[in-house]
Amino acid sequence: MRKKRRENPLIEGLKITSVAAEGKAMGHHDGVVVFVPLAVPGDVVDVQIRSRRRRFMEGYVVRWVERSPLRAEPFCEHFGVCGGCSWQNLPYAEQLKFKQQQVFDQLSRIGRLELPAEGVRPIIGSAATTFYRNKLEFTFAPRRWYTYEEIAESDGIEPEPALGFHVPGMFDKVLDIHKCWLQPEPSNAIRLEVKRFCVEHGYEFYNIRQHTGLVRNIVVRTASTGETMVIMVFAQPDDERIAALMNHLREAFSAVTSLMYIVNTKLNDSLGDQEVLLWAGRDHIFEEMEGLRFKIGPGSFYQTNSAQAYELYKVAREFSRNADGGLNEELPVIYDLYTGTGTIANFVAREAKKVIGIEYVAEAIEDARVNSVANGIGNTVFYAGDMKRVLDDAFVAANGRPDVVILDPPRAGVDAPVIEVILRAAPQTIVYVSCNPATQARDLALMAGDYEIAAVQPVDMFPHTHHVENVVKLIKKQV
Repeated sequence: MRKKRRENPLIEGLKITSVAAEGKAMGHHDGVVVFVPLAVPGDVVDVQIRSRRRRFMEGYVVRWVERSPLRAEPFCEHFGVCGGCSWQNLPYAEQLKFKQQQVFDQLSRIGRLELPAEGVRPIIGSAATTFYRNKLEFTFAPRRWYTYEEIAESDGIEPEPALGFHVPGMFDKVLDIHKCWLQPEPSNAIRLEVKRFCVEHGYEFYNIRQHTGLVRNIVVRTASTGETMVIMVFAQPDDERIAALMNHLREAFSAVTSLMYIVNTKLNDSLGDQEVLLWAGRDHIFEEMEGLRFKIGPGSFYQTNSAQAYELYKVAREFSRNADGGLNEELPVIYDLYTGTGTIANFVAREAKKVIGIEYVAEAIEDARVNSVANGIGNTVFYAGDMKRVLDDAFVAANGRPDVVILDPPRAGVDAPVIEVILRAAPQTIVYVSCNPATQARDLALMAGDYEIAAVQPVDMFPHTHHVENVVKLIKKQV
């Protein structure tokens, strides 16, 4: 006889005590961890559990018994539904405390790594906590997501189209965005005008389940130079309607530097393999940093917080220097692995004999080379290909043993074979830049036999989220 399934309990009066690494609030009930979204430490809440595991439970707040004195008033009308900026209800100073603690916990408790005597340096906060992103992607949908409050307060809801963000965990549900606080203008103005034009002229919004419709996505990139790139993504090659919308955008936003479009007839939204067609202006924009100009194309990777990217790269440069702040007697050979468009490579090139960058994306490597030439930098060499295949002992022999290795991998971290090659190359210094302190801690543990941690510097790239960037300097142990 099948056992009757236990109903998920309602936990009354749960005290929220901390924030977990994933950004959810956390409390304890009968010795079991309970994760709760949208609460903050100090809150006392009644929580309806919706999933249970042996060591933890997850639920949502059904009643606020007592609100924490730490709580801040969210500034965005879409807070709690959009899924982004989920820490708006925490003062920024408190966000930084939790991010600082997250880095310490990941390295010392999970990685079991020995930290330097100074510990983790105080996190570098972002001067701008709103309108700091330089890239956003919005999605069209024929029917917008309605909040539970809207449904409860309405006798009947007529379907309306949406242009905004996916509701968390629902690939086919899109929340219509009125104002986004992440990206500076003209981002909001462009999105709202595109939607208005498409609704007024009867453009069919893309249905991701049925794979029907014309307008699919829009990507907006802005730069600290004031330049703007707009990429419209269509699902069908409807030349007449595409031309009408693109011409309208060109006239309505004449200051847009780069206006492009893509016809994506695939069943998924990935754009890396799609042809980008130029409609007006340039096929790129420029970002600037310390007198250097960086070309940003439609597929280029660039840190999404331009101002904080500068702070991050200054830390990477500092960590690549000797302990006394100077350089080696001879300029160092630097390997910049996962170089992207060569931003770090070009940034540190003035203080290097040679910088060798490796990146998987061929288009990014082309941009890296262009950026070196445009900035008069002649001591960089870039290679495109899978890191595990490009970086081997023969590559090191051909290009010279590195004095410094800078790592800036994706969230998954560094592949073990790559770490093995680095250890055999035995650079004096390794600078590890990471957007995921958990995988960073794992990788650092693999290098702990040969290297000691000399410095740890967190940098907040994404205010109002749980994400944190972290830079670690490793020095080769003396035998």
